[in-house]
Amino acid sequence: MTLSYLIRRVFHALIVLVMVGIITFFVVRLAPGGPSLLADPKLSAVERQAIEERLGLNDPLPIQFTKWAGQTARGNLGNSFLYGAPTTDIIMTRLPNTLILAGTSLLLTLVVALPLGLASGLRPGSAFDRITSTVSLVFVAVPVFWFGLLLIILFAVTWRLLPAGGMNTAGQEGNLGDLLRHLILPAVVLSAASIAEILRYTRSSTRTVSTQDYVRTARAKGVGQWALRYRHVLRNAAIPILTAVGLQLPRLIGGAAITETIFGWPGMGRLSVEAALGRDYPLIMGITLFVALAVVTFNLLIDLMYPWLDPRVRAEA
Repeated sequence: MTLSYLIRRVFHALIVLVMVGIITFFVVRLAPGGPSLLADPKLSAVERQAIEERLGLNDPLPIQFTKWAGQTARGNLGNSFLYGAPTTDIIMTRLPNTLILAGTSLLLTLVVALPLGLASGLRPGSAFDRITSTVSLVFVAVPVFWFGLLLIILFAVTWRLLPAGGMNTAGQEGNLGDLLRHLILPAVVLSAASIAEILRYTRSSTRTVSTQDYVRTARAKGVGQWALRYRHVLRNAAIPILTAVGLQLPRLIGGAAITETIFGWPGMGRLSVEAALGRDYPLIMGITLFVALAVVTFNLLIDLMYPWLDPRVRAEA
């Protein structure tokens, strides 16, 4: 992998971030309605005009964009309309909670989907293959909110095994065991569709690789099952699987908005819903840029892993 390859990838990532910022700014500002703090019927016309003047909402749209772009380039995302605090500070208080949920969901996805998909792909047409394929198809089709409500009814209301929502029990802040109990249901709900998709990608890629001549040769030479599966099959099937994993981060973050709202998890997903409902422009823009940066960074790391996994990509890079 050459330095020019790395520079090209970073340059492409920066272009994506700039385009996301521009598109989101104009979509949000051109949408009908305005910030919720201006919807108070008790405000007089003079008071409403004063608020618009203070927030810079009465400037022409190109001027608003120029001011926002200049502030953002200096690392200033402005102050939230709803909370009256710096947008960056608000996001940073919620970001660790979302990282805990999304990271746990991604780990759960990999731990469950990769072994099941590998086993299913190595035994195509078997009963195990048919069962995993059917179950994964069901989880791809099931809506996140419906699955979340179902688990709450079963595990929190009916069986009373797990808490229905929140991140901690009152008075148990800092208790790891209590945090894990609150984490189980939202992590399962958030990872369900991702597990199904990665399982199907792994199964398909494994089936393709397992029919190659070098795999049959290794099997004929008596290579052990562990080495055959993980050294010869999984590594050569890793690139399409890795691509699929990279595409799951937007799903995990996007699905977190629904999951966090259902379970009352105090993360960025729930914050984004509050910002959208309140038409909090700085907060919406800040969250969008943070999410875009996370997605771009994650996919950039995956792009950099391709040359390490496949010598053909390494030669082209």
